[in-house]
Amino acid sequence: MQFCPLRIALLSCALLCVHAALSADAPPTPAAVAPPADASSTPAAASIPPAATVVPAAPQNAIEPDHFDLSRPEIRSFIDQLVAQGLDRDQLTAVLSAAEPQGRVIDAMTRPVEKTLQWWEYRAHVLTPARIEAGVQLWHEHKELLDQIALEYQVPPEYLIAVLGVETQYGRVTGRYRVVDALATLGFDYPPRANYFRRELGEYLLLAHEEGFEPLSIRGSYAGAMGALQFMPSSYRKYAVSTVHARASDLWNEWGDIFASTANYLHQYGWQYSAPVLAETQFAGDAVLAPAEHMALNETLGSLRARGLSVASTLPDSTPALLLAAPEPDTMVYRIGFHNFYVLTRYNSSPLYAMAVHDLAEALRQQIAQEAAL
Repeated sequence: MQFCPLRIALLSCALLCVHAALSADAPPTPAAVAPPADASSTPAAASIPPAATVVPAAPQNAIEPDHFDLSRPEIRSFIDQLVAQGLDRDQLTAVLSAAEPQGRVIDAMTRPVEKTLQWWEYRAHVLTPARIEAGVQLWHEHKELLDQIALEYQVPPEYLIAVLGVETQYGRVTGRYRVVDALATLGFDYPPRANYFRRELGEYLLLAHEEGFEPLSIRGSYAGAMGALQFMPSSYRKYAVSTVHARASDLWNEWGDIFASTANYLHQYGWQYSAPVLAETQFAGDAVLAPAEHMALNETLGSLRARGLSVASTLPDSTPALLLAAPEPDTMVYRIGFHNFYVLTRYNSSPLYAMAVHDLAEALRQQIAQEAAL
């Protein structure tokens, strides 16, 4: 195992991601465990740099141990497994010896923001004029590149930008915890999801070996998500692509890699070009409809219409669909998600997240169209 000096040029600034201390939707999704990063207190820059945000590490609880006890059986077994995959035992031991438990990571896992905010609050937090304007600007700056990638992967450019906007404010807020600390804490000291995060820690160390970066230097979310797209390590290894056919993809600094990796992820999960994502509904009944507990296309348009929903869609009644609750302050509103909505929930399993991505994409598309009509 050879860990080379950090390849990625990380730029330092003091931006604080409010969600990084508050949110995670269970269970973790393949791409981004954390809900959208927030930098709403930071005005949109005149030019949006594709750079990672590095902020000081979270203060450590005084009662926490400084380091992990590598004599623990589960840690010894973890090291043995990675050595069997070709990594160097001494270098693995050195990295894990330097990892530091983070109690705030575990605290954050117990307070998912989607379970504390109603839809109207979440939407208002994400769909701000500054975020829309910054996304439109990014589209203008990279229109040719976006058009090329959208054509290759058959994913509209507005969704490539919207995912990036909801995740990290277009790459400006990418996390404050060392990834190795976050994943080790959750993998060894958070029993409810230890197996998942232990696997991701292994994926991260393999990724560092493959792409040649220093594993103690990369920072990300409290859940170990990295870069402008907040990919988990396993998703980084599986879906990240390089548009210049480089040995390693760069999801911090290369816009081509960032856009193409988003498109590749959605494409691999079955995005259908020109197919709808959401439909609005009207419901005249008095009963409260209960959406499915888990994201699944477990209804059809016909079954939802039979429950009293009027759906603004010309799709046939046999179209697979799912019911979504989108409450407003003074009333309950329902929306209908289709296959492409389900694809968005493969990126993050929260329905609030997927609705926010869709609504931001629509806002971006509409503003671009209005500008073109002038």
